[in-house]
Amino acid sequence: MAEESFLDRLIERIDALDSNSVQAYILHLSREKGFLETIFNTIHEGILVIDRKLRIQYHNRAAKEMLGLPDDLSRVRLSQFLRHIDWHRILQGDEDEWLRMSRQEIEILYPCRRIVQFYLVPHQEDRSTASIIIKDITDSREHSLDELETKKIEAISMLAASVAHEIGNPLNSLYLHLQLMQRQVGAGKMDSDELLELLGVAKSEVERLDSIINQFLGAIRPGKPQIAPVNMKSLIVEAMTFMQHEIKGRKIKIKCNWPNLLPEIPGDREQLKQAFYNIIKNALQAMPEGGDLDITCSYDEKFVKVIFSDTGSGISQEKFGAVFEPYYTSRKEGSGIGMMIIERIFREHGAEMTLESTEGQGVSFIIKFLRHNQQARVLMIED
Repeated sequence: MAEESFLDRLIERIDALDSNSVQAYILHLSREKGFLETIFNTIHEGILVIDRKLRIQYHNRAAKEMLGLPDDLSRVRLSQFLRHIDWHRILQGDEDEWLRMSRQEIEILYPCRRIVQFYLVPHQEDRSTASIIIKDITDSREHSLDELETKKIEAISMLAASVAHEIGNPLNSLYLHLQLMQRQVGAGKMDSDELLELLGVAKSEVERLDSIINQFLGAIRPGKPQIAPVNMKSLIVEAMTFMQHEIKGRKIKIKCNWPNLLPEIPGDREQLKQAFYNIIKNALQAMPEGGDLDITCSYDEKFVKVIFSDTGSGISQEKFGAVFEPYYTSRKEGSGIGMMIIERIFREHGAEMTLESTEGQGVSFIIKFLRHNQQARVLMIED
């Protein structure tokens, strides 16, 4: 039997009242509605309530102005105003898909050009509806570079602590291998093959250290992407190979699903590998006791899509909106820049990124890249 909706419970309560009590109750509800209506109409973010057919059940003044909603909503659907949302995935998936929180940054052109953050927040009590929050970030995007510049000193101190934590494992491995070589060379017990093997491991660890340092420096002084045709599968494999030390020994099952042939995308190989590394690292940290990480690639005539889905702790509704804020972190050893790096890299590649999560049930990153030879529209404010 379907879960009883709020309206059903309200009707049951009203049916149990006498006529005088009903009148008083309705008057009380009317006053509360007017009070809440006033509050919602003073909020700068657009707020909507929709059903599973994308019919608009409620909207505040900000939503009407941002999207140019008509007075008569009886024949319109929200998909007509927010066309870059993957409504098919949300509506045609299983019940759990509709109940996952979703966050995406998109561009709308009517009634005027804006860059907005789109949030879908499910209703726990009434599964037939969900709330939409739309935040206009056009101005903040324009000033984001200046804000990051003023926070460089703070960021460098945070990065120093993060780098020290990250380079611990490769430094230990490098020290042990060099110490082993020193002992065996001194004792005259090392042949050339064994020496070459140990030198190969040491060289690999040095390269790993160099990559870690470059990744963190890239957050402070990012360069413009050097665009060239890129193979998505090889990038993901390289990112996972780079993280084999972190993956090894954990109860993590990684499953890759992709076609034999996958179209190339235009991108900066090193920057995209860094973004994938950060996503995989976040997934591993969200599953300290083990779990599954599914990586799925697919494509159509225009896009190549990659999905990273973990079975970790997920993100609560309270923290969902702050995930991409600079320097926000829920971990003591975190620097709060990982998600910022991810979003910046994908944005500069003109990719569409959606973050979905259900608390206690994991997180999904969904990234759509234009195929090679397709023209990208990067969501940036021009000077």
